[in-house]
Amino acid sequence: MKARQLALCGMLAALAVTVLLLGGVIPAAAFTAPLLAMAVLLPVLEEFGGKAAGISYAAAAILTLLLAADRETAFVYLFFGWYPIARPRIAKLPGKLLRTGCRLAVCNGAIWILYGVILRGLGLTADLEGSPVWLNGLLLVLGNIIFLLLDLCLYRLTNIWRFRLRRRFFRQ
Repeated sequence: MKARQLALCGMLAALAVTVLLLGGVIPAAAFTAPLLAMAVLLPVLEEFGGKAAGISYAAAAILTLLLAADRETAFVYLFFGWYPIARPRIAKLPGKLLRTGCRLAVCNGAIWILYGVILRGLGLTADLEGSPVWLNGLLLVLGNIIFLLLDLCLYRLTNIWRFRLRRRFFRQ
């Protein structure tokens, strides 16, 4: 059983790294590649739990930081890639308003830390500093909307894995 777990975790982590590296090659994929890489690791989370998914995420994040040509893609995955692991805990919170508030707090916290590191530490995105404040606010609002849509997509992809794809890959 451990060999099967190791093989699946390794293969899906390698697939996540490949998706992230391709995100650096295709300019429009700088933000979509981390979202796809998160979805790639959903079967690991569903089959083997949060610990195995966390190790797969860490391996993919470290390899992407070392190998990726586009640092922004690597950092977006580093700061947001752990969210599918935390998502089931957030989903257990009572009340839809509390869950949505917690999701938005996670999103905004990750955005502020991510762009603080990128702007101040690495100086990679000088475009944001020269743009008007209203434009940065609009980008933040749109980022929150996209994050909530990501959460919905992760929920639906998890259900597709549970009810349709799982039985094709794992015969009981």
